Amino acid sequence: MAWAGTWVLYSVLLRFNMAAWLAVSTATLAGVMFSVFAATIWRRLAIAAGFPLSLLISGSVMLPAWAWLLPLLLIAIVYPVNAWRDAPLFPTPSSALLGLAERAPLARDARILDAGCGLGDGLIALRAAYPAAALFGVEWSWPLRALTALRCPWATIRQGDMWKADWSQYDLVYLFQRPETMPRAIEKARAELRPGTWLVSLEFVAEDIKPTAKLQNVEGKPVWLYRAPLP
Repeated sequence: MAWAGTWVLYSVLLRFNMAAWLAVSTATLAGVMFSVFAATIWRRLAIAAGFPLSLLISGSVMLPAWAWLLPLLLIAIVYPVNAWRDAPLFPTPSSALLGLAERAPLARDARILDAGCGLGDGLIALRAAYPAAALFGVEWSWPLRALTALRCPWATIRQGDMWKADWSQYDLVYLFQRPETMPRAIEKARAELRPGTWLVSLEFVAEDIKPTAKLQNVEGKPVWLYRAPLP
């Protein structure tokens, strides 16, 4: 569906006499936006790269050599290589954080960070759990950051590296990582979280630490709660 949609868009733009290189870039950007909803990095890359690759193979348009760098640049901007080591884009189920406020009580003016906020589903779930809190998100991909800012105008979203963000200024840090990067998250939480604050992890548990509490609202998607200081 994404590939068909990008070809339709490309054809329409050409009918309106748009320059070929600009029509290719616009259709590629549309494909990249479609791709963010896929569950794995390889599927997202296949969707994002499908239109420019099929166009190149078809030979239906002749572009200068430099023009083919534009689709590659668009894909690299949305999916920067240095972010591949982190978790794939995965939406937080809307009901996953039900009851979180009872297990991890916070003050009304608490500050909460969604580390690697993606498209903002985690922020939406956090807002439902803590409606009076100040919500913040950090996301490496600037197009995803822009989309999240549109979806979550009540949150403060910035583009940046979640591993370089200062967690000490927050009362709760929420993240969805993967088993390979959980040790790094725990190390950062040990170093930066203030006593009494919380680290909340969707699905993946810290192997060497006993959790303070656990939520199980969604089958196969437990939520693990850890209160600082972490042993």
